[in-house]
Amino acid sequence: MMDSVPGVPCWVSLTTRNRQATEEFYGAVLGWSFEDSTLGPGFRVATREGEPVAGFNEGAVSWQLPVRWTVFFSVEDAGRAAERINERGATVAVGPIRLGMGRAAMAADPYGAPFGVWQGALPRGWGLGAGHAPAWLELVTRDAFAAALFYGEVLEWAKNPSHGVSYEEQDDEVHILIDGETVAGLRGGGVEAAPDPQARTRWEVFFRALDLDGALAAAEQAGGEILTPPERVTHGHVASLRDPDGGLFCLLGP
Repeated sequence: MMDSVPGVPCWVSLTTRNRQATEEFYGAVLGWSFEDSTLGPGFRVATREGEPVAGFNEGAVSWQLPVRWTVFFSVEDAGRAAERINERGATVAVGPIRLGMGRAAMAADPYGAPFGVWQGALPRGWGLGAGHAPAWLELVTRDAFAAALFYGEVLEWAKNPSHGVSYEEQDDEVHILIDGETVAGLRGGGVEAAPDPQARTRWEVFFRALDLDGALAAAEQAGGEILTPPERVTHGHVASLRDPDGGLFCLLGP
């Protein structure tokens, strides 16, 4: 385990109803293996070539949570972070609660996008954007700039400049940088813009797929659904999917 850096997107975790079937799906699509987690019964860690990739838990059953991928941000004190979330018009749905050697809370930002905060150590070898960990995180929201202010205040980005967390504005997006490297984006127009009725505020998780066509074929064969076929973006091709349990995620291919 290693110490987490406050304010950094530190982990992604999938809440599921059927752990075994879900693990079989992601194993087929992305070649992941799974092992028990130190967080306790019902928690698992997905790995690829021995590197930690993501967390899995059966909170959709035990805590009656929706099936979804959740982005967790590291904090020095989960209780204080929960207070800041409530003070800024957002909602803490679960916690903070003790999980293994750390504490966690599940929340929703003022626009309804779920996220989590984590106080404690992280699996050694984890690194957003590196190895087999998620290549990119993106918040789909109504007002990217207001959302950046919310997360910046809750996660105290300005208070911890030495930790290398910063953000910058680019057109209608705000990019989160760690030590100068862009790892996540907040995308959306101003609050006066007409909302897209097909979109809902959420954090999207992008995983790398070196063979995107093969991964999509495996997903369909394993009971998943391709929501949007591959489309060209700056760094490759992106497709969005739904796993058999209902979890939404994206694949980023070359």
